[in-house]
Amino acid sequence: MNDLRFGLVGTGYWAQETHATALVATNGIELTSVWGRNADSAATVATRFDAEAFSDFDEFLDSVDAVSFAVPPHIQSELALRAVTAGKHVLLEKPIATTLAAAEELVAAVEKSGVSSMVFFTLLFDPRVRSIVADAETANWSGGNGLWLGSALMDDNPFNTPWRHEKGGLWDLGPHALSVLWRTLGPITDVDAVAGARDLVHVTLRHEGGASSTASMTLQASDAADGFSTLLWGPRGRQPMPVDDVDEGTVLQVALTELVANAHAGVGEHECDVRFGRDIVKVIAQMEAVLAGKAATK
Repeated sequence: MNDLRFGLVGTGYWAQETHATALVATNGIELTSVWGRNADSAATVATRFDAEAFSDFDEFLDSVDAVSFAVPPHIQSELALRAVTAGKHVLLEKPIATTLAAAEELVAAVEKSGVSSMVFFTLLFDPRVRSIVADAETANWSGGNGLWLGSALMDDNPFNTPWRHEKGGLWDLGPHALSVLWRTLGPITDVDAVAGARDLVHVTLRHEGGASSTASMTLQASDAADGFSTLLWGPRGRQPMPVDDVDEGTVLQVALTELVANAHAGVGEHECDVRFGRDIVKVIAQMEAVLAGKAATK
């Protein structure tokens, strides 16, 4: 079975230290091509990982079978649409877009083209989390709580980027918090949200089957408070989830391996495919609308 030729879209810290590193370490993949919005940066990354840099995106797509994206979500959704339309398999970051319309358009394109898609919901590829998810129906959890305190917007943080300043913790940390609560407590059916200081958001969720949960998230916590936690509770007692010590590179290799297997088998569906990515965007967009409505009535 031939290796899939992968292209990397993105040249920043996450693109290099996580995506590129995982791509070159994963069996069945050859990292052949790099594209970035800055041609000089693309050339630097390509040299580091023994790949070819491209300045023209269509030429980049012609050189690969699949694309791994590590760019801001509003840019990702536009470029991924072009990649999928060109028949390329895609590994997407979360959120897959910053509007429901863009997410829906991407889902429609994937379904039309028949390519395989994977969204890197980091925690859902960790074997410890997967074990808890697999046992969720038996455990019959009553509820859960997530506390996501990030310090990404500190000056010296490599994730201090413009899109995170614009969209805040709701869009950056929300996919992490919501994905594990969705998978352990059931699909999210109703939401409410309250804004705190700066980008702090507190949300309450109802799930199919009657469970409920809460989550709080911000990107502007102090370094001393920085950290993530999620706790499930129910008839068995309490179940803390290992959300703060996941090895991102290792679990990305799991996601890539499963994407490659699906691509070779002609399988278009996965529990973390673009459809689930769209579902999470829908919930976040609902929260954003709730917050905007409350702000308008003040």
